[in-house]
Amino acid sequence: MNILAVGAHAGDMDLTAGAVLAQHVLEGHQATLLHLTLGERGHPRMAVPDYAAQKREEAEAFADAIGARARFLDYEDGLLPEDEDVKLRVGDLIRELKPDVLLTHWSASIHKDHARTHRVVEDARFYGGLKTLERDLPAHWAAQLYYADNREDAEGFRPDVFVEIAEEAYEIWSRAITGYAYARGETYGFPYVDYYRALTIVRGAPAGFRRAQAFAAPVGSRDLRVRGSF
Repeated sequence: MNILAVGAHAGDMDLTAGAVLAQHVLEGHQATLLHLTLGERGHPRMAVPDYAAQKREEAEAFADAIGARARFLDYEDGLLPEDEDVKLRVGDLIRELKPDVLLTHWSASIHKDHARTHRVVEDARFYGGLKTLERDLPAHWAAQLYYADNREDAEGFRPDVFVEIAEEAYEIWSRAITGYAYARGETYGFPYVDYYRALTIVRGAPAGFRRAQAFAAPVGSRDLRVRGSF
């Protein structure tokens, strides 16, 4: 199985889906984190170019730590477009990487880059799988699409897919995510690491798991699915 997690900013999918990615890598699968922007405007006390360089290093270190790959597009934080160019670029990466599973943001968010990424990925999935759309690579349809459990994308989010996380995967992710300064609370003070560590227990308990990360399925294909993997 091959998973592609697409985030608006470096660190988004690492935090919300990273434990699941670590779990799947341990099981012998492939995982890639695609960052549409670096989130370089997210530090109130660092110059944007300096924080951009730091975020890229943090993203690469996180991917290495969990055994995944990191890919980057070159859009600006806060200015992510929602046009055919970005959708086709992501669609081309879907054709290149051939994921079975796509993970991305839920549709409603306090961050417009998150909401735009949701729509970009949905259209990119279509473009990636459209055989009559001629691109450099042949079409590839990503069979599964899920939306990650992000406190900043909470409006209307209803988790219905719960993926169990083994302790080894949890520990790998838990250590790796502390490599992000923002996750440690060093930007605006929110304790992201503590919150998302605790959330693995909150999401796991109703499903009968010690730990889990939760996802929403696309509207129209929802049913309650409790499972150990995608």
